[in-house]
Amino acid sequence: MGMPDAFYQTIGPDRYASTAATAGPWDPGAAHGSPPAALLGHVIEKAFPRPDARVARIAFDFFGPVPVAELTAAAERVRPGSRIELTRARLAAAGRIVMEATAWRIATAPDRVTEVSDPRPVPALPGPQPERLFVEVPSFPYGHAIEWRFVEGGFDVEGPATVFARPRIPLFAGEPLTPLGRLLLIVDSANGISIALPLSRFTFVPIELTVSVERHPRTEWVGMRARTTIASDGIGHTHAELFDEIGFLGTALQTLYVAPR
Repeated sequence: MGMPDAFYQTIGPDRYASTAATAGPWDPGAAHGSPPAALLGHVIEKAFPRPDARVARIAFDFFGPVPVAELTAAAERVRPGSRIELTRARLAAAGRIVMEATAWRIATAPDRVTEVSDPRPVPALPGPQPERLFVEVPSFPYGHAIEWRFVEGGFDVEGPATVFARPRIPLFAGEPLTPLGRLLLIVDSANGISIALPLSRFTFVPIELTVSVERHPRTEWVGMRARTTIASDGIGHTHAELFDEIGFLGTALQTLYVAPR
């Protein structure tokens, strides 16, 4: 069976059908966290278009596995404002809320202030690489729907990792990805690329994801430099520095439930 032409299909107002490309590594019926994160980002951008404002922080809470199934989404303005606003979007399956996003948007203006950018150079984009996903779990559709190019580490290597990635398919067929959507389609993989303990012996469950960006990506490839640390009582933390081919642009944080299998 070939790869679907998109991660989702629109089947009605605020209704979306998940394609097989959303499926993650643990259950063919459960989505990887990145596609629904990108879907919620799309819902927010579409429901309340603001050409004069940009999402500066978007935070996701996972209330349970997001199924590879029909989903509904609804968005609301929590805190309207001409300069700063807060928007919330919720994703539901079979009438149950499975994921929520809250996004702070900030009004922008050309040359409003003097730019102070991160002076560190980003790694160079590597050439094409053989596809190597997790060794200890079956191959999964989401992993193949993204092209990965590792600078450091890999899915088959424990420890910190640095990777460039780009989606092979769009969020919706025939619709170009927004810069934010391109980033959100990979960012929940931060803990996966920097796995710190053997997957065959431990389970890792992200309960939330917070993405803070001073600018949105400007290039086709986006990247992460990720590291996972874990306390002995089972709470994990993944920190990822985000970048594109031009420079660093923000950070992502994930809180993890970690336990023996």
